[in-house]
Amino acid sequence: MVTAALLGLSTSYFGGMTSSWSNLGIFPKKRSCKRRIRVYMDGCFDLMHYGHANALRQAKALGDELVVGLVSDEEILANKGPPVLSMEERLTLVSGLKWVDEVITDAPYAITEEFLNRLFYEYNIDYVIHGDDPCLLPDGTDAYAAAKKAGRYKQIKRTEGVSSTDIVGRIMSSLKDQKAREDINGTDAKPQEENKTKVSHLSQFLPTSRRIVQFSNGKGPGPDARIVYIDGAFDLFHAGHVEILKKARQLGDFLLVGIHSDETVSSQRGNHFPIMHLHERSLSVLACGYVDEVIIGAPWEITKDMITTFNISAVVHGTVAEKSLYSERDSYEVPKSMGIFHLLESPKAITTTSVAQRIMANHEAYVKRNAKKTQSEKKYYEQKTYVTGD
Repeated sequence: MVTAALLGLSTSYFGGMTSSWSNLGIFPKKRSCKRRIRVYMDGCFDLMHYGHANALRQAKALGDELVVGLVSDEEILANKGPPVLSMEERLTLVSGLKWVDEVITDAPYAITEEFLNRLFYEYNIDYVIHGDDPCLLPDGTDAYAAAKKAGRYKQIKRTEGVSSTDIVGRIMSSLKDQKAREDINGTDAKPQEENKTKVSHLSQFLPTSRRIVQFSNGKGPGPDARIVYIDGAFDLFHAGHVEILKKARQLGDFLLVGIHSDETVSSQRGNHFPIMHLHERSLSVLACGYVDEVIIGAPWEITKDMITTFNISAVVHGTVAEKSLYSERDSYEVPKSMGIFHLLESPKAITTTSVAQRIMANHEAYVKRNAKKTQSEKKYYEQKTYVTGD
């Protein structure tokens, strides 16, 4: 179990040491110029993950205000295939990120000259931002050609090791056997001990302390702060997670979130979970604007020692949550006995399981979508290599 504080972000829990993060170039000093630079970045942001969050973090660093364009469900369907999450769900996820200042919900998949003029004159955008990965239209042309032609385009580095396509593939791979499908549809039967073989999801993510620092707030709770604690797997970070975190944050001054380890999630929910690994899930939660600090690898049962160590004033849990298949003990027994446990009405009914079920229900469509994107990217890179002679 480790917190971002142990990486040097906040020492409020452990003695009050301070350091100047601006000197390290992690939290840059504010610009002194009067005119604020507005940058724009768009996307589908379907199955929102830490790669999306890191892209928006990098985009925000290129200006003072970040405006995000959300591509409509209809545009996604026409250009990529069926979206997993609705516009409302994607809007909740994007607007909940700590780096986002404004969201446009009618963004086109391709930035036309007409829309570019809207960005420049209606939204006062200075630069259009996109990653160094290809974004191609069905005819194979560059979706950002107009912005590049106008000289108002800036590029950021793509976050390697994750994509929505990758996540869809992980879900279909981990749930492909009949036993896993029965589990995700609500079977409560405990698997036989001999069948408890850990499913290994392929992930290329390599966590670093610097990336965690980049996602963190860089400050701890004040001396008299009311610290609220909420825990969970936070797998396939979705709109339901954002809404319950928002509600929890309103109960205090500082929101501490416990992220259960991969082993804990697997032992409680089955070997095909979690879909996202511990550090992937931790970054997704840290990117949320309502979260102040996370415990990476939080224990399943909340102890009195833990409550005392982190000076927790309230422990909360939502009414909508993935149920444990195997645990016979109440993980909230201690905070309940102390009178600091609160059950919050979950604003949304969406869960990790329901998101996975959407993908499994449209299995063939997502297989075609993944294959289509893979083929387009392969063709793009082949042409790029041919032109450059690399």
